[in-house]
Amino acid sequence: MSNILDEYVTTLPTAQNALDIFKAEWISHLPPESSRLGWVAGKMPLFQDARMTWAINQLGGVEGCRVLELGPLEAGHTYMLEKMGASSVLAIESNTRAYLKCLIIKEVLNLQRARFLLGDFVAYLQQTTEQFDVCVASGVLYHMKQPAELIHLLSKAGKKVMLWTHYYNPENIHLNPHQFSEHKEELYEGFKHTLHLQNYHAAGLATKTFCGGIQHFSCWMTRQDILDCLEHFGFKNIQVNFEDVNHPHGSCFCLVASQ
Repeated sequence: MSNILDEYVTTLPTAQNALDIFKAEWISHLPPESSRLGWVAGKMPLFQDARMTWAINQLGGVEGCRVLELGPLEAGHTYMLEKMGASSVLAIESNTRAYLKCLIIKEVLNLQRARFLLGDFVAYLQQTTEQFDVCVASGVLYHMKQPAELIHLLSKAGKKVMLWTHYYNPENIHLNPHQFSEHKEELYEGFKHTLHLQNYHAAGLATKTFCGGIQHFSCWMTRQDILDCLEHFGFKNIQVNFEDVNHPHGSCFCLVASQ
């Protein structure tokens, strides 16, 4: 029978002890300096993400910039933004386990200019008057109930944005034939588009590593609707890279845009 004493760590204090609070739950592989110390977490190279490197280079760098990051997950991109010279990174995460992971990373990697907030970034964007030099929204648009609203809110928060997202592509629906259950026409702030409702699988929702949206479903847009939405809300200079139409979880691409 377990008791509270089982939660104590009685070995020499180490960074790995902190990482092991979420042992077997980490998604991200730690940066090289951490690996050389023998620290172990996940496997995805999110602390050395070529998408982020490309995006920030296309946006002219982030040296001295105030950055807003939506859905930092495990702070891999936060780490990269700080290393690239951002003067501050405000990162907002709604998943409590992911938020605590971010705090662990902040401590073990000694992040000095990043601040993490726990809560819904849509609610934050709806009420904030803060302005940012760059907004980073990697892996979040396809988790939204109203993705056009998020793009609109981002257009009011900053002049430059980085997005990585899945999108609805009828050509590869055969990969996940039961994922989408409804398609509906939508009008948001004068922008007409189609929403494709996708359902999270019950098995995924039952795991501690789930990193989707805050509802049981989300709405995807097509590639063209995403690009048209960006233009509708003032983003004119759009560049696309890292496109994968055959990604097993749905077609995806990375883009940067500026007003």
